[in-house]
Amino acid sequence: MTPEAINHLRRSDPAIRQLIRRIGTCTLQPDPRRTPFESLVRAIAHQQLNGTAAETILNRFLTLFPGKRFPDPEDLDAIGDEPIRAAGFSGAKVAGIRDIAAKTLSGIVPTSRRIARMSDEEIIKRLTECRGVGRWTVEMLLIFNLGRPDVWPVDDFGIREGYRAVYDLEAQPKPKELTTLGERWRPYRTTLAWYLWRAADAAKGTSKAVGQ
Repeated sequence: MTPEAINHLRRSDPAIRQLIRRIGTCTLQPDPRRTPFESLVRAIAHQQLNGTAAETILNRFLTLFPGKRFPDPEDLDAIGDEPIRAAGFSGAKVAGIRDIAAKTLSGIVPTSRRIARMSDEEIIKRLTECRGVGRWTVEMLLIFNLGRPDVWPVDDFGIREGYRAVYDLEAQPKPKELTTLGERWRPYRTTLAWYLWRAADAAKGTSKAVGQ
């Protein structure tokens, strides 16, 4: 993230300044190579599963499309539901993947070139039309694929827990409260989100990164 973001956050209040000093350099590195279709399919795979299990299922899924790094939406027409189920996807997730593919082909899910020209809220509104895709899923795409600088995922457990830990609160703030609290960190809330994930990691005594 930019030096402007770090300087803005440091000036916001002493608790955040101390957090940045303790954690060190922000190492968030968005990966723009994935298309919106691929990002959403991968997000569906990770829902309600730990990362290792989700990646195992994804790897089995990818073997259904030899010679491809990742299938295109039209490739799904060539296989039935059973092979995808055999890879480890539930029936609901298969339906979600097929809906994402159909909406990509119809243009509801934009191309990489088109999505780069859209605002955050336009992207959220468009992608949440897909079955199984909620606001949080799109916010993760905005952060980790598109590198948008001012994403504030107030429904994320790690963000709320990190805020609780930084400010030594007895309970996590509610999403609505956190929406208001986050206004002072515009337009660099993505960077703050990364630091709050690190604070949540520290609070539970683990080195495993939240939202890498």
